[in-house]
Amino acid sequence: MLRVFLALNLLLLSLFACKGGYDSCKLKTKNLNVIQNQNLVIPLKNNQTLIYATSPVNYKIIKHDPFLNLYLVKSKKFTRFPFRINTQLSLGTASVDTSLAIEGRLKQKQVGLNSLATFSEPIFAPSLLLSSCCNLEGIVTPKGIIQREYLTHFIDSKNKEYGDIGIRVIDDAKLIIVNRVNPFDTNNLFKKGDSITHINGEKIKNASRFMMAVLFSKLGSKLKVSIIRDGQQSTIDTTVSQRYGGGAISDTFLEQNGLYFGDDLSIVSIGKKYQNYGLDIGDRLIQVNGKKVATIEDIRANIDDFKHFASLLFTRNNFQFFVNINP
Repeated sequence: MLRVFLALNLLLLSLFACKGGYDSCKLKTKNLNVIQNQNLVIPLKNNQTLIYATSPVNYKIIKHDPFLNLYLVKSKKFTRFPFRINTQLSLGTASVDTSLAIEGRLKQKQVGLNSLATFSEPIFAPSLLLSSCCNLEGIVTPKGIIQREYLTHFIDSKNKEYGDIGIRVIDDAKLIIVNRVNPFDTNNLFKKGDSITHINGEKIKNASRFMMAVLFSKLGSKLKVSIIRDGQQSTIDTTVSQRYGGGAISDTFLEQNGLYFGDDLSIVSIGKKYQNYGLDIGDRLIQVNGKKVATIEDIRANIDDFKHFASLLFTRNNFQFFVNINP
């Protein structure tokens, strides 16, 4: 009887979600047990479930996005009453958990994998970002909001790769500015400070849209990126390669050759290219090009400050040693 009662209750919530507003969304979130400790378990259509989790999940995994800690799994639990990703113009947005619905708006949009979206009001994580019809606008994680566009791309795409053209960008005074360039790609034609205006002839208004265009591009495809440098406009032809770092994974440009760091800057993985450099798992990076580093952001700020090679200082069992990385 309890299962029948819950099923009828969820059916009514689904039918009258828009009329019930966020109160219906709170009940649906609670009855479907969406929030499980620090994880989000979100039923979707076609017997699929979207999970946000920072550790491996015990389900039949269809695919996994390690950058954003997303899993798509097979599960029939309550999938007759799925959440849907919003495709309509939303009249309102709220961060919703089992007891609270905090209305507001996206204050800053997600810029790629490293800068998740922020909300206009203080909110709790984890929670769901929903329209008043209980459709997904995003998911709220401890590091920020993953927007619906990224959820849709993850669910619908056949592969789990992201595209990369060797740059990272920011918004600065209504301009899209290149603030990082892969220093180990000698064929990279971009420079720090370039202002991006168009991609494949289409005007790009902000860094969020530009990074989505790059990340969601097919690997090996060609992009024409129009820039302004020193007051002169030009176009750079570039090929989309695979993205190796970002989000929950370190993003220092060393990842493209297999060198990954944990939050404490200890090495967590070593690719073939670096296996002859005398490095071991657990070696901790303490200096980059003569400057002390304590965070991934510190590495990003200093990794391209070299002429012939990047100088990295590691420590292992109180023993310090240098490793020089060539482009």
